[in-house]
Amino acid sequence: MEVDEIFDYALSLPHTEETTPFGPDVIVFKTHQKVFLLLTLQSEPIRMNYKANPDDIMMQREDYPDFIFPGYHMNKKHWNTLHINRSIPTKLVKQWIQNSYLLVQPKKAKKQGK
Repeated sequence: MEVDEIFDYALSLPHTEETTPFGPDVIVFKTHQKVFLLLTLQSEPIRMNYKANPDDIMMQREDYPDFIFPGYHMNKKHWNTLHINRSIPTKLVKQWIQNSYLLVQPKKAKKQGK
């Protein structure tokens, strides 16, 4: 999946905003003022930090040991870092982004399916 596709997909999720609190090279995507995705553009390869269920974190790292690592500058129990590449299917990357987005939703919004 390409960076522009990740960018577009993240912004397509309801109530998502793009911010740059760490400067122009780190794009932070938030929903309801909570971070669910970071894109670090100045690194090589480009990195994407996303939140995941602790039960899934280790499995994702084991399934893709060359591309997924403990969350860079994040809580390693709840965040993974993906080195952006074309080896991981787009559908799977979108699923991880959506799951991250859902994990930070307010409890009331989760219950109502918003």
